[in-house]
Amino acid sequence: MPNFQRIFEQFNELTVVVIGDVMIDSYQWGRVDRISPEAPVPILTSARREYRLGGAANVALNLQALGATPLLCSVVGSEAQAALFSQLLGASRLAQEGIVADSSRVTTTKTRIIAGTQHLLRIDEETTTPLHEALEQKFAAHVAQLITGRRVDAIIFEDYDKGVLTPALIGGVVRLANERGIPTLVDPKKRNFAEYKNVTLFKPNFAELCEGLKEEVDKKSYEAIFAAAQKINERMNVRYAMITLSERGVIISDGREYAAIPAELRNIADVSGAGDTVISVASLCLAAGMAPRWIAAVANLAGGLVCERAGVVPIDKKQLLEECLKKLA
Repeated sequence: MPNFQRIFEQFNELTVVVIGDVMIDSYQWGRVDRISPEAPVPILTSARREYRLGGAANVALNLQALGATPLLCSVVGSEAQAALFSQLLGASRLAQEGIVADSSRVTTTKTRIIAGTQHLLRIDEETTTPLHEALEQKFAAHVAQLITGRRVDAIIFEDYDKGVLTPALIGGVVRLANERGIPTLVDPKKRNFAEYKNVTLFKPNFAELCEGLKEEVDKKSYEAIFAAAQKINERMNVRYAMITLSERGVIISDGREYAAIPAELRNIADVSGAGDTVISVASLCLAAGMAPRWIAAVANLAGGLVCERAGVVPIDKKQLLEECLKKLA
């Protein structure tokens, strides 16, 4: 049984590098009273607009909320949205030294149009092509310099398929991490799914598992999911495969055995950002020396807690500790 109090205090001493696709989550709130005379669409009377950090930046916010020191590494554009992203980092007291700006990119912005509690529309502004070779090399060298210039307790690859994470970058960072004994964790997407070889913990959701392996898996059978997870352990030389299963909880496999953690009954308000929270918590639990079963159990609790709150929000450390002491101890 882990000493949760001690481990949560240990989080304060950890530094985690987060590499991946960052974005701005924009929310346009208002009300709808009429339909447009120009087309059969609602007219939103805007009341307020809010900007939040999203993607890999939300992972950094979760790590910060847990007491750790995050170092966020990504590539943004050089337009007004990039300046806004920089302002949001500053307001959140997140370090900017890992951010590279380049005019060939667009700073990913997701704008959600919401009337009351009804989500009407989402508008995405983004670049999804991989970094061009010169920028890839520049960014890779910058990341390597940051990793070797300080003590790093874990590295997270947060892949939203926007092109920042490339096979060459992934391979180079994983080799460097393994040489230095730094655990690596991955929140994958389809394009680079098979590129994350030799990492410590690989965390797809169920849909990503099936898509990445290109096979159907029975979600009702933990044994079937374990068999699929074993393929990741073996084919990609991954130490732990942790599959998030939404209403079925989480399963974690080391290739020889597995632990299945059922989901907690929750009043779900919004599942946005839950994966960011899960990988953040898992990284700190892994760096703190927790056994696989407990990593999955704590991360599962954390994912459920953030789903009770609307929008993309970081985890509450005190609340998570209380949940662990109440439900896991």
